[in-house]
Order: sequence, then C-alpha cells, then structure tokens
Amino acid sequence: MIRVFTNLEELSQAAAEIFRQTALEAVKAKNKFTVALTGGSSPEKLYRLLTQSPYREEIPWQQTYVFWGDERWVPLTDERSNAKMAFDTLLKNVPIPPAQIYPMWGEVAPEQYAQQYEDLLRNHFHEPNAGFDLILLGMGDDGHTASLFPGTAVLHEKERWVQAYYLEPQQMHRITLTAPFINQANKIAFLTYGGKKSNALYEVLEGEHNPEKYPAQLIQPQKGETIWMVDEAAADRLTNKN
Repeated sequence: MIRVFTNLEELSQAAAEIFRQTALEAVKAKNKFTVALTGGSSPEKLYRLLTQSPYREEIPWQQTYVFWGDERWVPLTDERSNAKMAFDTLLKNVPIPPAQIYPMWGEVAPEQYAQQYEDLLRNHFHEPNAGFDLILLGMGDDGHTASLFPGTAVLHEKERWVQAYYLEPQQMHRITLTAPFINQANKIAFLTYGGKKSNALYEVLEGEHNPEKYPAQLIQPQKGETIWMVDEAAADRLTNKN
C-alpha cells in the first residue's frame, strides 16, 4: 500500500495513528505490543507526536516492548546513535518500563552482540516464525533500509535474524535485523519523504527487481502488510500512487 501525504506533518500524524491502533490491537489480542524503531531524521516528528495527547494517554505503554531495526555501532551517548535519538525524542517522555527497552548496543564485539540480540528476540517471540507487531523503517536515497546497504553480504542472509558487519564506506560497524526476519512482521511502515528519495522510491516500487542495488525491494512480508508513507516530493516519479 502506498499513501501519499502533502508534507511530513501529515505523514507523521498518520504514522502516529498507525502506531496507536496497532498497539491497541496487539495488546487486546495478546496483552503486549512489540515494535522495532527506526533511526535517521524520518521518525523524529512522529516520535515527538507520540509523547503528546492523545497518544501519550491512549497508547498502552506499560505493555509495549521496544527494539530497533538497526543501529550504528556507537555508544548510546553518541549523537549518531539511533537509540539516543529515540530516547531523547520519545522514550524518556512516555511510561515504558525500562526493562522493556532493548537498544542495539553492548560492551562486546558487534558480531557477538548480534547473536545476543537475536537470542533475545527468539526468547521474546518464542515461535520460530513470529515477528514484530510493527516495524518502522526509513529508506535512504540509495535505496537502503535498516542497515541493508547495496552490495553488502547481509542482503543474502536467509537464516539469521540479526547480523553485524563492517560497512567499509562508512568506516564503522552496523548491526541490523535481516530481511527474512523483518518480513515476519505483521505490519511494516516505511516513512519516506523529500525529493532526494524520489529516484530510489521509484526504482524500489516500480523499477526492475534488483535488490542488490535497491535493498528495500527485499522487504516483502510473508503474512503482514507493508505501508509506504511518503510525501508528494518523494512520490514525484511514481506512476501508481494508490
């Protein structure tokens, strides 16, 4: 599904509604809501909205479990940390029990922590094919999503839920949920805005299938739904906007 909005404000309001509704439905069905957050600039307005009325009062924060879709391998105090941004804009301002928040960072080697994070997820979900109630994702202007970057070996992973690797162009380690595990989610919402994303968005949604070059094409959930929430600038090249 593609939903086109006039601007980031409208997009973020709609995303907040999806977050609220998905959380309420999950808690009603199984008494907990499990979400994976995204980083970058795309979700900041959404995160701030969720701390305000009516979302702060209506979302069942006490039954919410927070993970991340990916992370730069930097300490939680580093300005580049996706988790730091989420804590500053959202998590410090809503009543989620701290024990239910799981940043992608630890005092071990990144590859070792990736296995620990996968073990954590497998213990949380219990069932082999279970997945998140909601995953929030962004998309870079190169077509990457999470830390699934063009030309990286992680794009070919079939079994693991979490992987860490060294991303040479950025001279740093990244840790990420893998495409097969992302695709086990019940709902995936891409937040994509700005004219710089228009070419990649067109290639991902309407271009030839080439996930090696446009990794966001790998996100095709098995049983859930994908909602592309984009603004008019990002949707500029699309021919099918429904």
